Amino acid sequence: MQTPTTRYAKSGEVRVAYQVVGHGPVDLVFVPGFISNLEIHWEDPGYAHLLQRLGTFARVIQFDKRGTGLSDRVDTNHLPSLETRMDDVRAVMDAAGSQRAVLLGASEGGPMSILFAATYPERTRALVLYGSYAHFHTWVLNKEALEQFIQGMEKGWGTGASAPSFAPEAAKDKRYRNWWARCERLAASPSAAVALARMNAAIDVRSIVPSIRVPTLVIHRTDDARIKFAGGRYLAQHIRGAKFVEVPGRDHPIWTGDVDRIVDEIEEFVTGTRPEPDYNRVLATILAVRYVVKRGDRHWGERLDSMREAAKKVIARHRGQPIAIGNERISARFDGPARAVRCALALREAVDAIGLSVAAGVHVGEISVHEASVAGVALHVTERIASLAGPGEVLVSAIVNDLVAGSGLHFVERGSQQIEGVEGPMRLLSVMIEQHLEPAPRTAKTPSLDVLSSREREVLDLVADGLSNAAIAQRLRLSDHTIKRHVANILLKLDLPTRAAAAVLIGRQTPA
Repeated sequence: MQTPTTRYAKSGEVRVAYQVVGHGPVDLVFVPGFISNLEIHWEDPGYAHLLQRLGTFARVIQFDKRGTGLSDRVDTNHLPSLETRMDDVRAVMDAAGSQRAVLLGASEGGPMSILFAATYPERTRALVLYGSYAHFHTWVLNKEALEQFIQGMEKGWGTGASAPSFAPEAAKDKRYRNWWARCERLAASPSAAVALARMNAAIDVRSIVPSIRVPTLVIHRTDDARIKFAGGRYLAQHIRGAKFVEVPGRDHPIWTGDVDRIVDEIEEFVTGTRPEPDYNRVLATILAVRYVVKRGDRHWGERLDSMREAAKKVIARHRGQPIAIGNERISARFDGPARAVRCALALREAVDAIGLSVAAGVHVGEISVHEASVAGVALHVTERIASLAGPGEVLVSAIVNDLVAGSGLHFVERGSQQIEGVEGPMRLLSVMIEQHLEPAPRTAKTPSLDVLSSREREVLDLVADGLSNAAIAQRLRLSDHTIKRHVANILLKLDLPTRAAAAVLIGRQTPA
């Protein structure tokens, strides 16, 4: 989808940036949380999917609050009050030609939406509050925790270090952390971010909540990492006639996790109709590949172009359909898991010839296909699996292993991981060998120990000393099963056939 045009509404002497998405019969103003940047939103697949889904039944008006993103900056010593920010909402609505709209207040955008709905009910069709609160220190951070958070901001703003405190599951993905860091840098300066955090902490709309008289929907994730669940429950209990919906999940941002579940609730509340079953939902095998970039690669741009061309050919050869072939990752869908795994292996060999490395994830699940776009939890789960894979590794979910019996593919256990969107821990396996196909010829090269984790290197040293798995387990105070898994991972990462070969390697690479 092409990024919408950014326009500006004048509120007093300040210009407020806004965009309009979709052509639905109902206007919906999306009031963002702490910080935002309209154009960076579209770089995250989850955020883009959220806006596209909302745009299927509403005309979505999103904006950057003054002092953030693409809107005019303000004096950090004289930040705008909630009343001034309400004026900004009215100015944006007027500029977009909206007389009356549904307000969707997410996180810190909730209190401002509450005040607007209570003050201007004639311009508020309905109110939707997601992951929000009425009093910061009660349901977000107490004063001591706030100071610790601000200290972290002052040291690490723009690095993405704060991502896990908002989205612990999504932040496990390096791509998401990089996007989050970029969003921080382009949404507010460090000084502005600290000032905004202090301003948000001073907000208390508990006395306003009972005066709301518009239809209200409150949505809150059960284990929200940022806003206590009780904060959402309080809003629903103190707003007359409010509907409360609890959804599972830990990640706080509305654009993470099961976005479709949240939008389904909003659509039913706004339109009175639950979305019809999506007959474009299909079961597919998803392949997600991330690039492993070597620092200081002066020829990265040329290699990237070659890699993308190679990916198109390899995916087509394995009867796959590309979802995205971008600057950081590749994704494609297939009608069978064995074909997807073989494509990952072939792609690994193809990029190896270019002098690059990739890490891949493969998973089977339901996706929604709308024209050329693909969405669904399965896609995000596969990307998460790819983020867990090491360089040159193809990591698959247990369901893939179950469906490829007899294909000649072999796997080694990689333990279980908790992945958002999946109930319970997900068992993961790594592709070991493929006996069905002739291996692609490769120039022999000495494996690098740099691909090993510190724990794997420790285990390898003990293997080189001649210790058995049981002895290593006793030495490191770990279980036999854990040591077996570490040894299997070492052999996989170093492309070695036996423990003896690993011992020889460590003997050759360890300085005398």
